[in-house]
Amino acid sequence: MIIFLAVIGVLGVSASGPIMAATAAPALAIAFWRNALGAVIMGVPTAVRNPGGFTRLSRAETKWTLIASLALALHFACFITSLKLTSVAAATALVCLQAGWIAIFSLFRGIHVAPRVLAGLGAALAGVVVITGFDLTLSREAALGDLLAVAGGALAGLYTIAGGKARATMSTGTYTSLCYGLCSVILLLLCVIFGQPLVSFPPEAWLGILAVTVVAQILGHSVFNHLLAVISPLVVSMIILLEIPGAAILAAVFLGEQLPAGTYGGLALILAGLAVVVTGQGRRAARTGALPPAPPALGGEIEK
Repeated sequence: MIIFLAVIGVLGVSASGPIMAATAAPALAIAFWRNALGAVIMGVPTAVRNPGGFTRLSRAETKWTLIASLALALHFACFITSLKLTSVAAATALVCLQAGWIAIFSLFRGIHVAPRVLAGLGAALAGVVVITGFDLTLSREAALGDLLAVAGGALAGLYTIAGGKARATMSTGTYTSLCYGLCSVILLLLCVIFGQPLVSFPPEAWLGILAVTVVAQILGHSVFNHLLAVISPLVVSMIILLEIPGAAILAAVFLGEQLPAGTYGGLALILAGLAVVVTGQGRRAARTGALPPAPPALGGEIEK
């Protein structure tokens, strides 16, 4: 059963990139509707089970949830825009660098990072250079998409850290509902500021928005939330890395993406480097007794 759920989860998150890239709607609008619908789907059952959970927030919970929501909104804005500019495979691999960004943020916070993790970071960053270099030869637009995906990964890392602080005392349902809801409000403001429409899309675009909400936001992320309750967060983090080759394969099959051979080398470097980073963080956690952070899109570790 766990293997079956893991496959469903990987397929869900892997499919999100190709679906969003193919959806004929503005990037900010896709992000808004994805989070707004996710907030309703997650929030209604949570409110029924624990109606007071949304009103008994401490100052620390409120602060970290706000920070996480802002980081998540900007993450989606950068990532979905990058999918419109560069290849799905490149954008997915570069945004998955959040595990590496967490290690980098740890360095700035004065937390010791093992040489093994630094080596993995070096390999992953080399992969970034390879992908961006090949994309720069294709077009400046593709290179800009790469930079936005890298920024999206950094924001996802910040989201993970802030979410971990908030989730120390909040349930998965309460945190996820509030975070998705606040994220959608921020994205709504961004849509107004940049003049991006929220409606009047063709039926195919609405199907794409609904598909990414169900496939990625509900099936993919919710499945991983369940897996975090029954297996190690380290194992879940490693499983999620399969999103990189998964998205590349799905984009090649359904969108007909053809990439330079060197780009696949960059993808392999990022995947190998992040695997070393995640396992290195897991070894440190085993020594200190602290669990590694949950993947950023999941909203925490287990239901409290």
